[in-house]
Amino acid sequence: MAPELQTIVDDAYMSQLRQQMLKFACLQLRDEHLAEDAVQEALIGAIKNIGDFRHRSALKSWVFGILKHKIADVLRQRQRQLDFSELDETETMLEQLLFDSRGHWNAGEQPQHWQSPQQSAVDENFWQIFEACLENLPEAQARLFMMREFIELDSEEICQLHDISLSNLYVMLYRARLRLRECLEIKWFQEAL
Repeated sequence: MAPELQTIVDDAYMSQLRQQMLKFACLQLRDEHLAEDAVQEALIGAIKNIGDFRHRSALKSWVFGILKHKIADVLRQRQRQLDFSELDETETMLEQLLFDSRGHWNAGEQPQHWQSPQQSAVDENFWQIFEACLENLPEAQARLFMMREFIELDSEEICQLHDISLSNLYVMLYRARLRLRECLEIKWFQEAL
Protein backbone atom coordinates (compact mmCIF):
# COMPACT_ATOMS: atom_id res chain seq x y z
CA MET A 1 0.00 0.00 0.00
CA ALA A 2 1.25 3.50 -0.79
CA PRO A 3 2.69 5.28 2.28
CA GLU A 4 0.32 8.23 1.78
CA LEU A 5 -2.66 5.89 1.78
CA GLN A 6 -1.49 4.09 4.92
CA THR A 7 -1.62 7.36 6.83
CA ILE A 8 -5.30 7.78 5.86
CA VAL A 9 -6.69 4.26 6.42
CA ASP A 10 -5.82 0.97 8.03
CA ASP A 11 -5.97 -2.55 6.59
CA ALA A 12 -9.35 -3.34 8.19
CA TYR A 13 -10.89 -0.23 6.62
CA MET A 14 -9.46 -1.11 3.20
CA SER A 15 -10.75 -4.67 3.47
CA GLN A 16 -14.25 -3.46 4.33
CA LEU A 17 -14.14 -0.83 1.58
CA ARG A 18 -13.03 -3.42 -0.97
CA GLN A 19 -15.92 -5.72 -0.02
CA GLN A 20 -18.43 -2.88 -0.41
CA MET A 21 -16.93 -1.97 -3.77
CA LEU A 22 -17.06 -5.59 -4.94
CA LYS A 23 -20.70 -5.93 -3.92
CA PHE A 24 -21.57 -2.73 -5.80
CA ALA A 25 -19.61 -3.78 -8.89
CA CYS A 26 -21.13 -7.30 -8.92
CA LEU A 27 -24.63 -5.84 -8.84
CA GLN A 28 -23.86 -3.62 -11.81
CA LEU A 29 -21.80 -5.97 -13.94
CA ARG A 30 -23.41 -9.32 -13.09
CA ASP A 31 -20.03 -10.95 -13.56
CA GLU A 32 -17.81 -11.62 -10.58
CA HIS A 33 -14.60 -11.56 -12.63
CA LEU A 34 -15.42 -8.28 -14.34
CA ALA A 35 -16.45 -6.82 -10.99
CA GLU A 36 -13.18 -7.95 -9.39
CA ASP A 37 -11.21 -6.42 -12.25
CA ALA A 38 -13.10 -3.11 -11.95
CA VAL A 39 -12.50 -2.98 -8.19
CA GLN A 40 -8.82 -3.80 -8.60
CA GLU A 41 -8.42 -1.12 -11.28
CA ALA A 42 -10.23 1.42 -9.11
CA LEU A 43 -8.05 0.64 -6.09
CA ILE A 44 -4.87 0.74 -8.18
CA GLY A 45 -6.03 4.05 -9.65
CA ALA A 46 -6.69 5.40 -6.15
CA ILE A 47 -3.26 4.32 -4.93
CA LYS A 48 -1.52 5.79 -7.98
CA ASN A 49 -3.42 9.07 -7.67
CA ILE A 50 -3.58 9.42 -3.89
CA GLY A 51 -1.73 12.70 -4.24
CA ASP A 52 -4.80 14.07 -6.05
CA PHE A 53 -7.06 13.26 -3.08
CA ARG A 54 -7.81 16.67 -1.57
CA HIS A 55 -9.98 15.53 1.38
CA ARG A 56 -12.96 17.49 -0.01
CA SER A 57 -14.98 14.32 0.39
CA ALA A 58 -14.57 11.11 2.32
CA LEU A 59 -11.95 8.70 0.99
CA LYS A 60 -14.73 6.16 0.43
CA SER A 61 -16.65 8.59 -1.78
CA TRP A 62 -13.53 9.42 -3.78
CA VAL A 63 -12.64 5.75 -4.35
CA PHE A 64 -16.25 4.89 -5.23
CA GLY A 65 -16.18 7.74 -7.75
CA ILE A 66 -13.23 6.06 -9.43
CA LEU A 67 -15.08 2.72 -9.35
CA LYS A 68 -18.20 4.29 -10.90
CA HIS A 69 -16.12 5.45 -13.86
CA LYS A 70 -14.54 1.98 -14.25
CA ILE A 71 -17.96 0.32 -14.19
CA ALA A 72 -19.33 2.82 -16.72
CA ASP A 73 -16.38 2.00 -19.00
CA VAL A 74 -17.05 -1.74 -18.72
CA LEU A 75 -20.77 -1.26 -19.36
CA ARG A 76 -20.07 0.81 -22.44
CA GLN A 77 -17.75 -1.89 -23.76
CA ARG A 78 -20.09 -4.79 -23.13
CA GLN A 79 -23.24 -3.44 -24.79
CA ARG A 80 -25.24 -6.35 -23.37
CA GLN A 81 -28.98 -6.63 -23.53
CA LEU A 82 -31.08 -7.08 -20.41
CA ASP A 83 -33.17 -10.15 -19.88
CA PHE A 84 -36.65 -8.80 -19.30
CA SER A 85 -38.13 -12.09 -18.14
CA GLU A 86 -38.56 -10.44 -14.74
CA LEU A 87 -41.21 -8.13 -16.19
CA ASP A 88 -44.02 -10.58 -15.74
CA GLU A 89 -47.42 -10.49 -14.15
CA THR A 90 -46.00 -9.83 -10.67
CA GLU A 91 -45.20 -6.28 -11.78
CA THR A 92 -48.77 -5.79 -12.91
CA MET A 93 -50.08 -7.32 -9.69
CA LEU A 94 -47.96 -4.91 -7.64
CA GLU A 95 -49.35 -1.95 -9.54
CA GLN A 96 -52.93 -3.24 -9.13
CA LEU A 97 -52.40 -3.58 -5.39
CA LEU A 98 -51.12 -0.01 -5.10
CA PHE A 99 -53.25 1.88 -7.65
CA ASP A 100 -56.82 1.92 -8.90
CA SER A 101 -57.81 1.96 -12.58
CA ARG A 102 -57.39 5.74 -12.74
CA GLY A 103 -53.84 5.60 -11.34
CA HIS A 104 -54.80 6.89 -7.88
CA TRP A 105 -53.58 5.25 -4.68
CA ASN A 106 -55.79 2.47 -3.34
CA ALA A 107 -57.10 3.01 0.19
CA GLY A 108 -54.39 2.36 2.76
CA GLU A 109 -51.61 2.26 0.17
CA GLN A 110 -50.70 5.93 0.17
CA PRO A 111 -47.14 6.67 1.22
CA GLN A 112 -46.73 7.25 4.92
CA HIS A 113 -45.41 10.57 6.18
CA TRP A 114 -41.72 9.98 6.81
CA GLN A 115 -40.24 11.34 9.98
CA SER A 116 -37.23 13.55 9.26
CA PRO A 117 -35.85 12.08 6.02
CA GLN A 118 -32.85 14.43 6.20
CA GLN A 119 -31.84 12.93 9.55
CA SER A 120 -32.37 9.42 8.21
CA ALA A 121 -30.14 10.06 5.21
CA VAL A 122 -27.09 10.59 7.41
CA ASP A 123 -27.82 7.65 9.69
CA GLU A 124 -25.55 4.65 8.94
CA ASN A 125 -28.38 2.25 9.81
CA PHE A 126 -30.58 3.88 7.19
CA TRP A 127 -28.04 3.04 4.47
CA GLN A 128 -27.87 -0.57 5.64
CA ILE A 129 -31.67 -0.83 5.35
CA PHE A 130 -31.57 0.96 1.98
CA GLU A 131 -28.97 -1.53 0.72
CA ALA A 132 -31.10 -4.45 1.90
CA CYS A 133 -34.14 -2.97 0.11
CA LEU A 134 -32.06 -2.47 -3.03
CA GLU A 135 -30.90 -6.09 -2.92
CA ASN A 136 -34.53 -7.26 -2.81
CA LEU A 137 -35.41 -5.49 -6.05
CA PRO A 138 -35.55 -7.59 -9.20
CA GLU A 139 -32.01 -7.68 -10.58
CA ALA A 140 -32.77 -5.70 -13.75
CA GLN A 141 -34.54 -2.95 -11.80
CA ALA A 142 -31.73 -2.70 -9.24
CA ARG A 143 -29.09 -2.53 -11.95
CA LEU A 144 -30.88 0.19 -13.92
CA PHE A 145 -31.59 2.17 -10.74
CA MET A 146 -27.93 2.00 -9.71
CA MET A 147 -26.75 2.96 -13.20
CA ARG A 148 -28.99 6.02 -13.17
CA GLU A 149 -28.73 7.15 -9.55
CA PHE A 150 -25.29 5.99 -8.40
CA ILE A 151 -23.15 5.69 -11.51
CA GLU A 152 -25.02 8.71 -12.90
CA LEU A 153 -25.22 7.56 -16.49
CA ASP A 154 -27.73 9.56 -18.48
CA SER A 155 -30.95 7.89 -19.58
CA GLU A 156 -30.09 7.80 -23.27
CA GLU A 157 -26.79 6.07 -22.57
CA ILE A 158 -28.47 3.44 -20.36
CA CYS A 159 -31.03 2.79 -23.10
CA GLN A 160 -28.29 2.39 -25.66
CA LEU A 161 -26.27 0.05 -23.43
CA HIS A 162 -29.25 -2.22 -22.84
CA ASP A 163 -31.09 -1.75 -26.13
CA ILE A 164 -34.29 -0.58 -24.43
CA SER A 165 -36.57 2.33 -25.13
CA LEU A 166 -36.60 5.46 -23.00
CA SER A 167 -40.17 4.76 -21.92
CA ASN A 168 -39.21 1.22 -20.87
CA LEU A 169 -36.34 2.62 -18.80
CA TYR A 170 -38.65 5.12 -17.12
CA VAL A 171 -41.14 2.36 -16.29
CA MET A 172 -38.36 0.23 -14.78
CA LEU A 173 -37.01 3.16 -12.74
CA TYR A 174 -40.52 4.06 -11.59
CA ARG A 175 -41.15 0.51 -10.42
CA ALA A 176 -37.78 0.37 -8.67
CA ARG A 177 -38.52 3.60 -6.82
CA LEU A 178 -41.98 2.36 -5.82
CA ARG A 179 -40.53 -0.85 -4.39
CA LEU A 180 -37.73 1.00 -2.62
CA ARG A 181 -40.18 3.45 -1.08
CA GLU A 182 -42.45 0.64 0.08
CA CYS A 183 -39.55 -1.28 1.56
CA LEU A 184 -38.17 1.81 3.33
CA GLU A 185 -41.59 2.67 4.74
CA ILE A 186 -41.90 -0.81 6.22
CA LYS A 187 -38.32 -1.46 7.29
CA TRP A 188 -37.19 2.01 8.33
CA PHE A 189 -39.74 4.75 8.71
CA GLN A 190 -42.55 2.76 10.37
CA GLU A 191 -40.07 1.17 12.78
CA ALA A 192 -38.82 4.65 13.71
CA LEU A 193 -42.33 5.72 14.82
